[in-house]
Amino acid sequence: MKNISKEDYLRIIFKHKNSDGEIKPNLIAEKLSVSNAAVTDMIKKLSHEGYTNYQKYKGISLTNSGETYARNMVRRHRIWEIFLNQVVGIPWDKVHDEANRLEHSSSDELINRLDELVGFPRYDPHGDPIPSKEGKMPKQKKYIALSKLKEGDSSVVVRVNDFDEKFLSYIAGIGIKLNETIKLLEKRDFDKSMLITIKGKQWNISEKLAENVFVEVKK
Repeated sequence: MKNISKEDYLRIIFKHKNSDGEIKPNLIAEKLSVSNAAVTDMIKKLSHEGYTNYQKYKGISLTNSGETYARNMVRRHRIWEIFLNQVVGIPWDKVHDEANRLEHSSSDELINRLDELVGFPRYDPHGDPIPSKEGKMPKQKKYIALSKLKEGDSSVVVRVNDFDEKFLSYIAGIGIKLNETIKLLEKRDFDKSMLITIKGKQWNISEKLAENVFVEVKK
């Protein structure tokens, strides 16, 4: 069984909280592939440590210290991901677990040096924004899920969900990557599957895949 750390929980809350700064426990369970009971136990622990606000049957939010801690861990994680991908050459489907191991043993000075070395990137290999050392988040491009395209629409990939290695490996194999152009040829009513084209080659993709790839529609 995969070991889920408190940093994993804080990153999920930070990344998926709604406009009110809250997230439902069942969404955390879904994103981390753990039980609702495991989420409750960890959130109680994080609340006791001063990182989260927790009330039974309510949404979960980060405290000020939790927000600062989570943002710093997100920065460390995403800078390691882009360093491993761009400098070391590790594929985007393999960098997550490596970054998980490295982020805990890295000083802020090392992270800042890595940030400078890779040219102060604003986004990680999956299109997620990287907080600056001052804690500022770059402005995210406007995007929609690939599943929301209309037939005939052309789009550019700006982000993908990085929840699963097999998913990332699969979409890379059919040519889906950041800044790639995708055109929707057909959307089927029966199962919401889609026929797309990438660099002149056609692919049938499922609704689930399309819901986890995010694009900017080309005008």
